[in-house]
Amino acid sequence: MKTKASRILLLLFVLAAAIGGGLYAYAHRYNQSTDDAQIDSTTVTIAPKVSGYIIASNISDNQHVKKGDVLLQIDPADYIARVDRAQAALDAAKSAASAAQNNAATTSVSAPSDLDAAQAQVAAAQANWIKASLNLKRMQKLGNDARSKQQLDDAIAAEQTAQSNLEDAKAKLRAAQTAPRKIAQAQADSDKLAAQVRQAQADLAQAEIDLANTKITAPMDGIITKRSVERGDYVQPGQSLGAIVADDLWVTANFKETQLTDMRPGQPATITVDAYPNLKLKGKIDSIQSGTGAFFSTFPPENATGNFVKIVQRVPVKIDLTTTIDPKLALGPGMSVEATVDTAPAGE
Repeated sequence: MKTKASRILLLLFVLAAAIGGGLYAYAHRYNQSTDDAQIDSTTVTIAPKVSGYIIASNISDNQHVKKGDVLLQIDPADYIARVDRAQAALDAAKSAASAAQNNAATTSVSAPSDLDAAQAQVAAAQANWIKASLNLKRMQKLGNDARSKQQLDDAIAAEQTAQSNLEDAKAKLRAAQTAPRKIAQAQADSDKLAAQVRQAQADLAQAEIDLANTKITAPMDGIITKRSVERGDYVQPGQSLGAIVADDLWVTANFKETQLTDMRPGQPATITVDAYPNLKLKGKIDSIQSGTGAFFSTFPPENATGNFVKIVQRVPVKIDLTTTIDPKLALGPGMSVEATVDTAPAGE
């Protein structure tokens, strides 16, 4: 009798287990899970844009910083001097450009006026020479009784002087006729010095930027990691001084390609973290990578070989976390998690 009762209890237990397993399988029939998943985050390298000695360090390992916080200070003395020199060069360039501009304006007025005056002088000299030439001819026609030798000599001298004055006026006219070239040259000099002003302004702007860059600030909120700089170190542009891991975290889950059939962006996901087994995080699919992880690896597989073996590939799926994470928890990039996505159609 006891054996029969035991068998009945065992049968009931097996039946209950089967029913429970079936209900569990039915309830989770749309779930797709993978333990090939990890936490990811935006990571930015801390690097200077200018060289110099570190005179102040405001960061420590694993310290949380805010965007805009001054992390490190490079000695600014040399860069302050460069700003002062650039400002002085700009002032000098502006002064020279102003003088050249005034000269160009004056030349544009005086050169045409000089041309008009030279033309008038040529006309006057021409008239004087004609008059002196006619007077000389009259003196030469008169006999010795009608005019004295002195009068003839004076007429000859007057005609020669008038001719000389005419040649001088013509020379001045030829010089004045270069007015367009003078105006163009004056304008060219003004433009050249104006360009030097712009160059000096650019030099000053660059010097001010370099001075500002002696303060290395946080580009975003996050945690300081891999700090490798101390006060007194000499740093170079681009040198890695550490990194900032941003506060925004997400999960990259590598699902088998056979699990992607019903997977779509926006579907809910549950995340468990290996470091905190009792922590359950909620999320949703942000995107599915167009291509397997192996294809984008450094050495992608070459399947066009004689010994091809089909292997189920894995595809990275980005899952955004919707749960507010306690900042006291040490969650960061690379930590292992398990991701489960609910692929149930809407309404089920």
